[in-house]
Amino acid sequence: MSLIFAIDQSTSATKAILFNARGKVLDKASRNHRQIYPQPGWVEHDAEEIWRNVLAVVREITRRNRPKMLQLAGLSITNQRETVLVFDRKTGRPLHHALVWQDRRGDSICARLVKQGYEKFVRAKTGLKIDTYFSASKIRWLIENQPGLAARLKKGDAVIGTIDTYLIHRLTGGKVFATDSTNASRTLLFDIGKLCWDTKLCKMFKVPMRALPEVRESAAHFGKTNADGILPKYVPIVGVMGDSQASLFAQRCYQPGTAKATFGTGTSVLLNIGGKFRPSKKGAVTALAWVHHGKPTYAFEGIINFSAASIEWLKNQLGLIRDSSEVEKLATSVADNGGVYLVPAFAGLSAPYWSPQARAAIIGMTAHTGKAHVVRAALEAIAYQIRDVLDMMRADANTKLLSLHADGGPTQNKFLMQFTADLTQIEIKTADVAESSAWGATMNGLLTLGVYKSLDELAKLPRKQKIFHPAMKPAAAKQLHDGWQAAVKRVL
Repeated sequence: MSLIFAIDQSTSATKAILFNARGKVLDKASRNHRQIYPQPGWVEHDAEEIWRNVLAVVREITRRNRPKMLQLAGLSITNQRETVLVFDRKTGRPLHHALVWQDRRGDSICARLVKQGYEKFVRAKTGLKIDTYFSASKIRWLIENQPGLAARLKKGDAVIGTIDTYLIHRLTGGKVFATDSTNASRTLLFDIGKLCWDTKLCKMFKVPMRALPEVRESAAHFGKTNADGILPKYVPIVGVMGDSQASLFAQRCYQPGTAKATFGTGTSVLLNIGGKFRPSKKGAVTALAWVHHGKPTYAFEGIINFSAASIEWLKNQLGLIRDSSEVEKLATSVADNGGVYLVPAFAGLSAPYWSPQARAAIIGMTAHTGKAHVVRAALEAIAYQIRDVLDMMRADANTKLLSLHADGGPTQNKFLMQFTADLTQIEIKTADVAESSAWGATMNGLLTLGVYKSLDELAKLPRKQKIFHPAMKPAAAKQLHDGWQAAVKRVL
């Protein structure tokens, strides 16, 4: 059976996963990278460190599985989506740290464009809001504040890319400068109806179109690589997809009305709305889920900035825990949250509030409050935000959700999954493949290689899911959610 490598380059780490053609994980390796905070509201990654980590995890898996590597059929890539960088066209070397999706330095640019009346135009083109969560305002900030970079972009010897573009360029030795449509669609520069870069959007954000990569479908060829000589042979790069869309694909949400939530640093909730592009009338954005054989599929998306990142904050900034594995035990050591709500607006609040100026707060503490209550509040905040997003999307799509597919590391936390089911009052089905984003990109790669011929074939692949049924009474869930909404109002 053919094997396929997947690189999963996320906000906090780089993973390599070795899959067989039926989605079984044969081996995996991971390397964390630094989170760089030059000043409040700024978040950066060292792209050169990320590249070294890619090679390190590929080397580790190859060393442990050397005889199997001759069966390797391809390499797929999934990645944190809106994070963007400028790099040298020839060498691929980063010319500035990557600006992470959490980075807010483009806030003032976005505010000016909204004030100038561009919101409706941008939404009609991209499905997105003018918000610095997406890449374009960060690119414009670099162009306006880094004259050397701006000159090199104008000259043409520097280029712009999301992380997938950067890794493809490095893996192919500079031979391929390309991205896939899901990543392109997150930049605020891509027309998701016409499926192309848009000249007016690029002009608005001062981005030279010559600096942008070629856009291909997710299930396409992106050159060949031997990973800087680590692999025993050259293999095609096939299957490239932004992480949230890749998890929607892996969860087999191929029909309108199916939905998933990826629990990670942030949480992305996606609801398939079919093949017709329509802007959301509520607080969701419209995402390009994928393009297959020239036909697009769209989804409503609710974006949550801080989910598991709140747990890292408890660990790294407050020192309340030593490891994220402690949180479930701490959360269940108290009977309830004690009236404590943590509103994790560390980078503002996204859907459905879209308040970039909101700031985090812990509300409702008394002399009785202990660290277990604060930890529990941080976990509960993930579920509260998911309910907010689902309520918004259900009203917008005018559909009833009977269940929600869930994936990501935090789905291993049984308390969190049960609380989410209780609060949303719907079934939560957790993925049998924890590495859903990587598997979704790989599934596209397998389509490219002809291992599977259609989405119908992929949908029939066997899988196991754990189901969490709502156990809380609706009135109790509403009371908790009302408390959350009261807390949110205090930070808006």
